[in-house]
Amino acid sequence: MLGWLYPGITVGACEQASPLDRIDTRVLLMHGLSLSRTQLITQSDQVLSAEHLAQISALFQRRLNGEPIAYIVQEREFFGLNFRVTPDVLIPRPDTELLVELAIQHAPAHSSLLDLGTGSGAIAISVANQRPDLTVTALDISAAALAVARENTRRHIAPSKVELLQSDWYQAVAGRRFHTIVSNPPYIVAGDSHLQQGDLRFEPADALTDHADGLTAYRQLIGAAHLHLQANGWILLEHGYDQAEAVRAMLLEAGFEQVQSWQDLAGIERVSGGKLKLT
Repeated sequence: MLGWLYPGITVGACEQASPLDRIDTRVLLMHGLSLSRTQLITQSDQVLSAEHLAQISALFQRRLNGEPIAYIVQEREFFGLNFRVTPDVLIPRPDTELLVELAIQHAPAHSSLLDLGTGSGAIAISVANQRPDLTVTALDISAAALAVARENTRRHIAPSKVELLQSDWYQAVAGRRFHTIVSNPPYIVAGDSHLQQGDLRFEPADALTDHADGLTAYRQLIGAAHLHLQANGWILLEHGYDQAEAVRAMLLEAGFEQVQSWQDLAGIERVSGGKLKLT
């Protein structure tokens, strides 16, 4: 049992004594006690039972050990939806909402969209939720990740709205073409110190890094995109803060036009893309 937790402590006293920041504390208390935000306030005088003390202690210890809140509560909000997340998938981040916004803007009405490396399904499901006219296909090499994506699909939209396939990039869609391709592939350079810091320590390494120069996936996705895009179709790719120029160069070399990068809310070039030229 953590030292600041003791028999007879109330919900309110627990919140005040917590060594974690206020937001983390509230999220863990709501999760561990099955309370809403309002109930956390109105039931602040409630004394924690021995069972709740043990449960809260275990949850807080996990967070003190550095485990991400999203994995502890198995949920993360993204694009206005609550997604189930597990250590089998990356935690959806606000930066990636830009990719969803761009996909919604660039996908023609009643067209098809392909999401490569879908993980939790956050991108594909968010797009399908906002654009029910689209036919969305989402791929991932990990069966465990696809299981999470299927659960999220059932949670938010009709399962038939997103086709989920196990695939090593384009492998499962050979011979098929889409109007829009999106991806947030592994882009952290091998040996980057960030991989051993913060939440990244707990996330699946293969979804974070290509174990090389950080650009392997872009070479594969861009190099074969012409085989899977309709004429005038767009490819939109999220990347690291310092990779926009390299990704744009690949797109130009592959013959894409209207190549450009878009900035996230922090002013960082976070997504680059281009349109397949008519031939």
